[in-house]
Amino acid sequence: MDKIKLLLVDDHSLVRQGIKQILELEEDLEVIGQASDGEEAIKKAQELKPDIILLDINMPKLNGINTLRKLKDIDTTTKVIMLTFYEDREYIFETLNLGVNGYILKDAESESLIKAIRDVYNGSSYIHPSIAMEVIKKTENKDNHEEEKSKLTKREYEVLILIAEGLNNRKIADRLYISEKTVKNHVSNIFKKIKVNDRTQAAIYAYRHNIKKI
Repeated sequence: MDKIKLLLVDDHSLVRQGIKQILELEEDLEVIGQASDGEEAIKKAQELKPDIILLDINMPKLNGINTLRKLKDIDTTTKVIMLTFYEDREYIFETLNLGVNGYILKDAESESLIKAIRDVYNGSSYIHPSIAMEVIKKTENKDNHEEEKSKLTKREYEVLILIAEGLNNRKIADRLYISEKTVKNHVSNIFKKIKVNDRTQAAIYAYRHNIKKI
């Protein structure tokens, strides 16, 4: 069995050790490294090339948001799940816009964390249920979403899925073997058709309507 390789990033050693013990009870999960701040996380991400980074938001030296920004600038396929407390939920839109793949609360049940890791590894996004509904309510409107979705071409549908996975235009272009300019045109058309203004809203739209791989 190929194990999902994980890098744990949190400034509290006890938190890291507790998460590590929980995860390594699962046969398909392996913690290959730990980091106590954002700078160390970036270095270890490049050295170890984990499948997924579990990244705390509040850290010294370089916080989770700035660490995520730098990680996404690096040419890497590593996915990122943010670890946070409920009080930090205002950061969810910023992290989604930066291309985070998952968002889970530190006090979540271990089963939720494990599900988030497996979902993200398999190409889906994950937002912890206790904050997902709040996000959806804030972005809800009364338009006919099914009608909007039906207006998307097959290629636009594919691009929307990849936006929801947190890929930027360059990586979407590489994945679909098309030019970055073409991707930009598709993204613009998608925003108009589903009536959103940015990638965060598009990702939430995809999440809300359970848009998955074709």
